Amino acid sequence: MALDRWIALILLGICLAYGYTAWFTMDGSLAPFMRRNPIWPSTFPKVLSILSIVACTIILLGLEKGETKVGEIDYRRLGDYHLGQALLLLGLMVAYALCLRPVGFIISTSSFLILGAAILGERKWHILLPVAAFATFVVWYLVQEVLGIYMRPLPGLLGG
Repeated sequence: MALDRWIALILLGICLAYGYTAWFTMDGSLAPFMRRNPIWPSTFPKVLSILSIVACTIILLGLEKGETKVGEIDYRRLGDYHLGQALLLLGLMVAYALCLRPVGFIISTSSFLILGAAILGERKWHILLPVAAFATFVVWYLVQEVLGIYMRPLPGLLGG
C-alpha cells in the first residue's frame, strides 16, 4: 500500500474517534435549554468528522487517483521548486506568532502581510502598503469591537 493510503488509514482512525466523540459524548453534558437549539456546540465537529471520513475513504479507495497531470508536485524534484520562498514564509509565520503579543496586532500583522507579499514577489508598494494596513485594521476592528475579544493593538510602549 502506498504512503498516502497509510496516512489516510491512520487519519481515518483518528476521524472515527473524533466523530464518535462528536456524535455520542459531547451532547450528554448540554444544559436542558440548549437541547432545543437547532445548532449545538457539537454541530461543527459532526460535520467535520463526516467530511474527513469521506475524504479519507476516497483516498483509501484510490478514487482521487487519475492520470499524472503537469501541475502536480514531484517529490523527487523538490530542488526545482521555490523552497527558499516557502522556508522564508514559514520562518515569517513563526516570527509573526512570537511577535504578536509583545509588538501588538496592528504592527505585527501589517509587517507580516507586507513582508510575506514581498517574499512572494509583489513589487507594487503603492498598492501593497495601504491594502495591508486597511486589512489589518478591519480585522482588528471586527475582532475587538464586533466580537468583543481584546487584542492588544500596539506595543505597551506605544499605549497598547
